[in-house]
Amino acid sequence: MRRFAYLALGIILFASCSKKQQGMPDADNSYAVETVNTSSADLNTTYPATIKGIQDIEIRPRISGNITQIYVAEGQTVHRGQTLFTMDSEQYVAAVRAAEAQIKVCQANISTQRLTVANQRLLHSKQIISDYAMKSAENQLQALQAQLASAQAQLAGARDNLKWCTVSSPADGVIGLLPYKVGALVGPSMTEAFTTVSDIERVHVYFSMTEKQLLAMARTSNGGVKAAIKNMPAVRLKLADGTIYDETGTVDAISGVINQSTGAVQMRATFSNSRHLLHSGGTGNILLPTIVSNVIRVPQAAVTEIQDKKFVYIVGTQNKVKSTEVTIEEQNDGTYYYVTSGLKAGDRIVIEGIQNLKNDMEIKPITSQQAAEKRAQAAKDIKDGKLPF
Repeated sequence: MRRFAYLALGIILFASCSKKQQGMPDADNSYAVETVNTSSADLNTTYPATIKGIQDIEIRPRISGNITQIYVAEGQTVHRGQTLFTMDSEQYVAAVRAAEAQIKVCQANISTQRLTVANQRLLHSKQIISDYAMKSAENQLQALQAQLASAQAQLAGARDNLKWCTVSSPADGVIGLLPYKVGALVGPSMTEAFTTVSDIERVHVYFSMTEKQLLAMARTSNGGVKAAIKNMPAVRLKLADGTIYDETGTVDAISGVINQSTGAVQMRATFSNSRHLLHSGGTGNILLPTIVSNVIRVPQAAVTEIQDKKFVYIVGTQNKVKSTEVTIEEQNDGTYYYVTSGLKAGDRIVIEGIQNLKNDMEIKPITSQQAAEKRAQAAKDIKDGKLPF
């Protein structure tokens, strides 16, 4: 019997709490009502964004070989020309020596052939040998000179290969991941780069804007899109942890092509990153400030959506409510909507509990403060055991 009594009491308490929750009508059918007025608002439009360094340079060796030494660590700041790693150079040293030896052979052959040509010319002048014999000797000298040029080119290539056994940073930046270790065989055709050097003193933050938003922005500027970009206000960056980056950025570029699959155009903002807080590959959200004028601010709790259309309940004569369609700004601050049509200054709207309303339903209008006081009193009554029998 006692168990049944507790169960009944629990049901009554649940019903009472549900009835008294924010936005639910009281027994006297009272609802919080607000009179609306026009105003201006500063809004932030949020766009998902990705972060990239000014330069993200993949480091790949130009030759194949085994890594003999790595001189940097992941995340380390490096400077242009700083050695990153070295590769086994034994075969490339041998190639240089072989090319140098081949040059000496060619030079010796040329010296010998020059003596031969001089002798042939002397004999030819005395008409001892034919024109053909002299010309053949001269052609042989030219062939040997060509061989020398080829050997010199091979030496230059061998020296380049030897030089490339030491891999240096092509720019100032920060070292990325180092997937290869000492002893690993690397080469120009490997699928994964040895590492990446990212110049992150400044970063580019990429975000996308819909074609509709782009056209609206262009129409508000006499000079079209370029002028709109030039006159854009500074933007902020919301980081992955929810904090706002302490420096503002500038929108400085827009793609000339609209992505057909998404209907969006990519834009770019540039941020200073002297403390290296932002890293290439990171994510965040661009906050683009927008000023809207002559709009009516209404609580989001006052708006209901039916088939992609937004409605509010206007309180008319005899305190009867009527569902009215409204048009709102795409941007909002998460608490309020900004109505551009469907309402006028002086209209009264229901701001809580609209899910319980129907057209022509008569209500008792109260202020939001009165509604809050009634909820607080209801909570106190429940706590004190004053059940709504």
